[in-house]
Amino acid sequence: MAYGEALVALADPTRRALFEHLHRQPTTVGELADWAQIRQPTVSQHLRVLRDAHLVTDRREGTRRIYSSDREGLAELRQYLESFWDDVLAAYAGGDAPRRAGVARRAAKTPTRRRT
Repeated sequence: MAYGEALVALADPTRRALFEHLHRQPTTVGELADWAQIRQPTVSQHLRVLRDAHLVTDRREGTRRIYSSDREGLAELRQYLESFWDDVLAAYAGGDAPRRAGVARRAAKTPTRRRT
């Protein structure tokens, strides 16, 4: 999976809202445009980006095309993101997390200098 494509696709607030709606309820482009109050061509462009990122899939139902979230693509993205969590837990188990947290606390207390 192209993780970058999925993350870029979800970075856009409109696309993210459309994706979240499709995750809850499969729907057509027209229904999605009505729900989001944006034009159908704009919705279609957003759906193309989401489909290319493997986050949305579609199926034909007569003359209509029904869009929904792609569970497999979402599972791959989740697995990618969880790999970071595994690294955090491993670091914590190895004793790195408390030391890193102390460095972060000290960095947060250090004032930053402004260039003038």
